[in-house]
Amino acid sequence: YFLLGNLSFLDICYTSSSVPSTLVSLISKKRNISFSGCAVQMFFGFAMGSTECLLLGMMAFDRYVAICNPLRYSIIMSKVVYVLMASGSWLSGGINSMVQTSLAMQLPFCGSNIINHFTCEILAVLKLACADISLNIITMVISTMTFVVLPLLVIFFSYMLILYTILRMNSATGRRKAFSTCSAHLTVVIIFYGTICFMYAKPKSQELPGED
Repeated sequence: YFLLGNLSFLDICYTSSSVPSTLVSLISKKRNISFSGCAVQMFFGFAMGSTECLLLGMMAFDRYVAICNPLRYSIIMSKVVYVLMASGSWLSGGINSMVQTSLAMQLPFCGSNIINHFTCEILAVLKLACADISLNIITMVISTMTFVVLPLLVIFFSYMLILYTILRMNSATGRRKAFSTCSAHLTVVIIFYGTICFMYAKPKSQELPGED
């Protein structure tokens, strides 16, 4: 429950970083945000997203150990390991966001100041820059590989091993308990990564102005 508690707290922080300002904008019809406010919103949104990717990967590994190596679970997943995994996720997500946000905010913005997004999302802001963003793109690719692709691979292989272990169980009750243990986490993974794919994996030809 330690990692689950971290994930719940993270989701609260995630929504709190953007939803209140979005609701105020919708109610008051005020559609502008200060430069510093945009930077803060970008930092927290990116940090929470990066941290959640890592936490979901670690939770998949936790489920793998619990189902595939139950007798060694208390040894492998000790309290110290939990704390290190959680703190490492938060610290890595914060550092990643700090790097990406600082690079984005150093760019000159001399054209349109209209962000085609509900929040100050980093890719939407980069589209407004009137300078070379090659460095930003390179760091974003590295960030994506580290914080999105690697955790997704951990999740995929963990669940492949979990499925293999479950199918070898003789007890139907044991299989049901194993499936119920993973169902909630797997649902969160599908929703979270499905949203990421919907927002960022669309072909450029299918993007419409203001669609995001």
